[in-house]
Amino acid sequence: MASYQLIKESDEDETLDLQRKDYTLHVEGYNVDVESAFQKMNPSSPSLRSGSDTGANASSRSTSASVRLVSLDVFRGLTVVLMILVDDAGGILPTINHSPWNGLTLADVVMPFFLFMVGVSLALVYKNMSSRAAASKKAILRALKLLILGVFLQGGYFHGINNLTYGVDIDLIRWMGILQRIAVAYLVAAMCEIWLRNDEKVSSGSSLLKKYQWHWILMSMLSTMYLLLLYGLYVPDWEYKIPIGAPAEAKIFMVKCGVHGDTGPACNAAGMIDRMILGVQHLYRRPIYARTKQCSINSPDYGPLPPNAPSWCQAPYDPEGILSTVMAIVTCLIGLQFGHIIVHFKDHRNRLLLWIAPSSAFIVLGVLCDVFGMHINKALYSFSYTCVTGGVAGLLLATIYLVVDVYGCRRYALVLEWMGMNALLIYILVACNILPLILQGFYWRDPRNNILSLVGIGKQTQ
Repeated sequence: MASYQLIKESDEDETLDLQRKDYTLHVEGYNVDVESAFQKMNPSSPSLRSGSDTGANASSRSTSASVRLVSLDVFRGLTVVLMILVDDAGGILPTINHSPWNGLTLADVVMPFFLFMVGVSLALVYKNMSSRAAASKKAILRALKLLILGVFLQGGYFHGINNLTYGVDIDLIRWMGILQRIAVAYLVAAMCEIWLRNDEKVSSGSSLLKKYQWHWILMSMLSTMYLLLLYGLYVPDWEYKIPIGAPAEAKIFMVKCGVHGDTGPACNAAGMIDRMILGVQHLYRRPIYARTKQCSINSPDYGPLPPNAPSWCQAPYDPEGILSTVMAIVTCLIGLQFGHIIVHFKDHRNRLLLWIAPSSAFIVLGVLCDVFGMHINKALYSFSYTCVTGGVAGLLLATIYLVVDVYGCRRYALVLEWMGMNALLIYILVACNILPLILQGFYWRDPRNNILSLVGIGKQTQ
């Protein structure tokens, strides 16, 4: 008697053939694989084997394709841990905080890691669709929910630690943010996955490229458009205001530009596009470049302005702006291609090779771009930054997959797995300061006497 376990398929995120229920099929007298046995018992049923699987791939189905890929949750959980680490320890250790402008730090990989994993998940969610129209509607609704949630959490409605008031002036609300960027990238990648793929049978890396060739064409078009706008647009002089004293009073600062292709903090095209479309009053008011040597005597940390600081040091700048979001979409699309490898290749060795090769190529390309002047820059989400972080994400995914899913070291990553399965909730509670604000709302006699101040959080801003 032979015993085989059939796993019921689900369309949930990060799932290959997820187990909602376990079915045990007992086959007597058949020395055959599970598909053949199933067909003998139920000839009218369709084949279990996907047309895009090769014989070698199908042979490993029972060991690699029938279980949830824990590595995806672990990857996401690790990213959440990094986010919490750099948010809480970044002020103490500025070297792990976001780079003041050019360069790459630990904090700078968090955003692209999230976007990369969104793309990987989409490949699994939409691998089987009964209706493209229904799938599109579902993706649009999800993106809208995420967008609205982002504006609510990051638009300025919550005033932050040590300020128990709430509410935001619509004239000053911040329209862009982390969740908004993820929503846009998610929607574009989802539409690509739903509509821009053909019926090519996948049996090799080249056939995989051919099946999703329009995805790569779109990535090339977005990257080209980004580079043309960033280096080709003329950036004129501009000004901004800093409120002083009475509400109606403000100090006006003039920033001199009049250049093409500048990628510095003051005169880049990304900032100009945001000022023109969103309005300077709707941008992030604590720009990362305030930690540069030109703008802080405590660089690479925030600090008082040095003597003769340039006029742009206090200007708002949105690191999740419009132009930089174009390349964020590319990161999501890169993750989508890595997810396709999971869908179409079931053998561990094939997956690892098809992940490691392009990841290494992306890193090399990004480093070369940086060497030749196209600097790695998170605030601009530069082309070199996209390549390097996408490549690092791919290598990290391959490493976690090897350790957790191939060698089965799952128990050592249970906490990360749980955090990965609840990443959005943790982000909202911790990174958006919802949990600290809730805790801070309980105080005795004076708002400064609260749980957070007792453990030393927020004292520096009291």
